[in-house]
Amino acid sequence: MLNSKQRSKLRSLAQTIEPVTQVGKLGVNDALIESLNLAIEKRELIKVTVLENSGLVPKDAGFEIANLLGAEFVCATGRKLVFYRRSKNEKINHIEF
Repeated sequence: MLNSKQRSKLRSLAQTIEPVTQVGKLGVNDALIESLNLAIEKRELIKVTVLENSGLVPKDAGFEIANLLGAEFVCATGRKLVFYRRSKNEKINHIEF
């Protein structure tokens, strides 16, 4: 569980990154979760866009995706969602709090 200072740092780091994928008409499915799992393992912090035609409420989709990824849902800003999970890969630069 992230505290407010950690969440704030992650939000500031997320401002400079581009979304890795989009949630579209198909919604949250296995293929999306698999691709997000690979991305979050490499980057630790990822951003996802929820398209309007998905029919999903961004914040609700964020909690669902975080639960399926085993990650922390950092924030929802408009239709952009930010997720964090510490990587098990020791070769990457980890985010330090």
